[in-house]
Amino acid sequence: MARFILSLILVLFVGQVNAQSIVLEPDRVFDGEAIYEGWVVVVDGQRIAAAGPRSSIDVPFGSTHYRLEGMTLSPGFIEGHSHVLLHPYDETSWTDQVLKESRAERAIRAGKHAEITLQAGFTTIRDLGSEGAQYADVGVKMAVRKGVIQGPRMLVAGPAIVATGSYGPKGFHPEVNQPLGAQSADGYDDLIRVTREQIGYGADFIKVYADYRWGPNGEAMPSFSIKELTLIRETAESSGRPLVAHAGTDAGMRRAIMAGVETIEHGDGGSRETFAMMAEHGVVWYPTLAAGEAISSYSGWEKGVDPDPGRITRKKATFKMAMEEGVSIGMGGDVGVYDHGDNAWELELLVEYGMTALEAMRSVTSLNATTFHIEDRGRIAAGLLADLVAVSGDPTQDIMATYDVRFVMKGGEIVRDDS
Repeated sequence: MARFILSLILVLFVGQVNAQSIVLEPDRVFDGEAIYEGWVVVVDGQRIAAAGPRSSIDVPFGSTHYRLEGMTLSPGFIEGHSHVLLHPYDETSWTDQVLKESRAERAIRAGKHAEITLQAGFTTIRDLGSEGAQYADVGVKMAVRKGVIQGPRMLVAGPAIVATGSYGPKGFHPEVNQPLGAQSADGYDDLIRVTREQIGYGADFIKVYADYRWGPNGEAMPSFSIKELTLIRETAESSGRPLVAHAGTDAGMRRAIMAGVETIEHGDGGSRETFAMMAEHGVVWYPTLAAGEAISSYSGWEKGVDPDPGRITRKKATFKMAMEEGVSIGMGGDVGVYDHGDNAWELELLVEYGMTALEAMRSVTSLNATTFHIEDRGRIAAGLLADLVAVSGDPTQDIMATYDVRFVMKGGEIVRDDS
């Protein structure tokens, strides 16, 4: 009788282990750094149990096998600059989204955007501001975490911080108290209070607008001093959160770098000297190329038909300069300005503007994971989260393969299987 009970326990235990074991057999594996053929990846529960050449892997008996023929298995893509609470400006202008769409509508849209993003192979996103929706991004993150909706893991900024008078919507007389696209703060006490408030309400990092379009003629100009930016950074860091900066002007970028930000978003006006400073200080650049091309197209530019507008010409030159100076460039397209789910557009443009496909793939996986302090993902190795995506073809040779997503796994759960 005792032998029977022992055998039954053993059978139940083995069955439980095997029920959790999945073996993925693609043609090749990109582990976040390099490409390998003949590898398999074993998933047990939410994490990767093993990865490597098939001959070296002890595949659990009774595992479920997925033959991903013709595909490359990669770490789940990490979007470095998104706005789930926005949708394309050629549908509704940014101002009308902030002023005329209810927070409920925007949150519902964000839920749909989250699901579309996950299906596109992006298993983590860094969301760079709710754009007038207060802490709705925190709510969307929690809804995903609780399983209410499907979506990627999210790092969120909340409202972001701007200097009084700098941000929009604008054009109202002083008696109108219109909503703003971010939270205003000024001076020593106020900057500390607002930074702590955003942390308390769920921001994973603090985003500040180091400059904006508030110059005498509407041109972009710096909005905070180095001292103010440093104060925000010190306050954020005391809670274990980094500071990141929107900065499009050279002066705004330099102030942000000197204040100790970890990433700079946009950076259109950066000089060679400033990019050299970024490389020296280890500040990662998110050039948001796709947003620039999208906005130009909304103004009537037809790529491949019309000459490049000045904005695009300058951005290509800036990108080349940054690469020459050794700046680390992350993948983040400012998606929300254009369609969610089209996140791979930024990867396409990173290569078009000068990266190799391999560099772009590192950017959207291991580099972004390291930059965002999420070392439990972004690579394929034993013990890491089983956030994985398979695409048809080899994206380290042809980045366009990232559009052809066939398989997505998040935390060991298969959320898309077109294999």
